Amino acid sequence: MTQFNDLNLDPKVLKAIAEAGYETPTPIQAGAIPPALEGRDVLGIAQTGTGKTASFTLPMITLLGRGRARARMPRSLVLCPTRELAAQVAENFDTYAKHTKLTKALLIGGVSFKEQDALIDKGVDVLIATPGRLLDHFERGKLLLTGVQIMVVDEADRMLDMGFIPDIERIFGLTPFTRQTLFFSATMAPEIERITNTFLSNPEKIEVARAATTGENIKQGVVMFRASRKDREAGEKRDLLRRLIDAEGDTCTNAIIFCNRKMDVDVVAKSLKKHGYDAEPIHGDLDQSQRTRTLDGFRAGDVKILVASDVAARGLDVPAVSHVFNFDVPSHAEDYVHRIGRTGRAGRKGTAIMICNPRDEKNLEDVERLVQNPIPRLDDPKGANAAPAEAPAAEAANEEERPRRTRTRSRSRTRDEAKPAVKAEAQETTAPKAEAAPKAEAKPAPATETKPEPKAEPKPDPTTRGGFGDAAPGVAWRKRSGPWWPRPAQKRHPRRGHRRHG
Repeated sequence: MTQFNDLNLDPKVLKAIAEAGYETPTPIQAGAIPPALEGRDVLGIAQTGTGKTASFTLPMITLLGRGRARARMPRSLVLCPTRELAAQVAENFDTYAKHTKLTKALLIGGVSFKEQDALIDKGVDVLIATPGRLLDHFERGKLLLTGVQIMVVDEADRMLDMGFIPDIERIFGLTPFTRQTLFFSATMAPEIERITNTFLSNPEKIEVARAATTGENIKQGVVMFRASRKDREAGEKRDLLRRLIDAEGDTCTNAIIFCNRKMDVDVVAKSLKKHGYDAEPIHGDLDQSQRTRTLDGFRAGDVKILVASDVAARGLDVPAVSHVFNFDVPSHAEDYVHRIGRTGRAGRKGTAIMICNPRDEKNLEDVERLVQNPIPRLDDPKGANAAPAEAPAAEAANEEERPRRTRTRSRSRTRDEAKPAVKAEAQETTAPKAEAAPKAEAKPAPATETKPEPKAEPKPDPTTRGGFGDAAPGVAWRKRSGPWWPRPAQKRHPRRGHRRHG
């Protein structure tokens, strides 16, 4: 079996690896480190959680051991799709390079430009950045990429999903042609293959697992969910999620719940908190400081459940995540591989459970087609989807008996149809009173009672007031295709001999 000592790494790097507790490299590390040390381009394809970060960090530190960085001209560049993943790479670099004098700078959003500019001006050996913030510094004239010797693109397929491919192509054009390129991805989409053919020169391809495969140590399952009523779907789906969490019991030490939309992340996290669960949200709209606090709390065990969008699917490295719950079926099938890759890391066992609506069945088929394996169907922990406690059975029965309003072309027809039924009900209710009616008719009416004759109402005069408001003096009323409109009187101009409006 290959050991780190057999990979010709720098002794200072080997010392840091031993202090970190690692002895045996993973398959992607054993395959990518030797050609990277030889200066060749590398194309690494491996599923999430197989140690791709160390595959380019260790050879980079060894190759940069000799030399010195110049101001505003980094010697190596690492591009990451998310802030969390960039921060993870920076932490690994600090771990493996602590016995060297190499410097680094982290360029991500949510941090002051002034602090980042100060680091770049001093000169850094390794620049770890997201594409957007890197181009911001370049356009401001604070950064030059002509001295890049090693360029790394991490999670390239996630770059494609987030729309960073045009930025990646532009950054490639700003770096020297003689650079060494290390390209890593979990899946191999056609667009990613086009970029590798364009910017990599005779790369060494290391594919330790079939593209878009899931770990064998991850137990997967999907619950087919159908709501009792459309307006209750969201609430019943959250009830099902809580039942699934409770059904796992003590085996669920911590969990990540993935949602497709940021709005659902906040709603699900708030619902879990309301029912007594220790949950916190994380998505792209939160401040970087809040995202950092939430991730640190989850890593430390202070937060048990993390409700996240796909922003955390690639940038969260917590080795001991026991469960992953997919509240929604991912829109992109590749995201399923990265989501469930948050559990079952470093050889541990993991569980991934997904909830599927009828409208998401097509996305489920895409996921099963990608992984080339059917996902086992699971049952609801409490049987079929019953109506929630908020809606009792009596209320549901009343809803069924209550007639629904339907639009008709003529309302008079429906009213006329309803009149016979109303008359029939009135006759039934007044039937007992009809027996006492002859006694009341036997009494003659007094002769003095006379009904007053109705007074005749005066007809409105269209030329005067007539119910339309007081007419001003000299103003008559005339009709303009419908309502009555006031017409001002005509006056003669004192100098000119024509009429004008007063």
